[in-house]
Amino acid sequence: MSATAGQAQGERGLAERLGLKPGQVVQEIGWDEDSDDELRESIENLTGTELLDEETDEVADVVLLWWRDGDGDLFDALSDAMRSLADAGQIWLLTPKAGRDGHVEPSDIGEDAATAGLSQTSSISAAPDWSGTRLVAPKGRR
Repeated sequence: MSATAGQAQGERGLAERLGLKPGQVVQEIGWDEDSDDELRESIENLTGTELLDEETDEVADVVLLWWRDGDGDLFDALSDAMRSLADAGQIWLLTPKAGRDGHVEPSDIGEDAATAGLSQTSSISAAPDWSGTRLVAPKGRR
């Protein structure tokens, strides 16, 4: 396997860990210079579409929400993110890992997600500095 093929597979693997599929529409909210570019590129390569920005009016299959402690009210951000989401869509909440600047306590995520009407289904290491928490609306609300 060539280095380029291995790199492409590694990049693709990042997006695949999020459960993304080709053709899905992904909206990105909260991007900043500390966001993981390799993960972002992996998502675009796998889905075959560019990430939509915060200002879009399009409906997204997945919302990628970069969130750091100090960014404001997480409940409000989750509520806003749900407005762009397709009926069976999901939110991937990406937060800095423990020990990193901006780390968000899992208990805060769980509390704000539940208050917003979302269920936490899984957590992963999304990138070297970022944890990912998958949030979905309960089946009765989708």
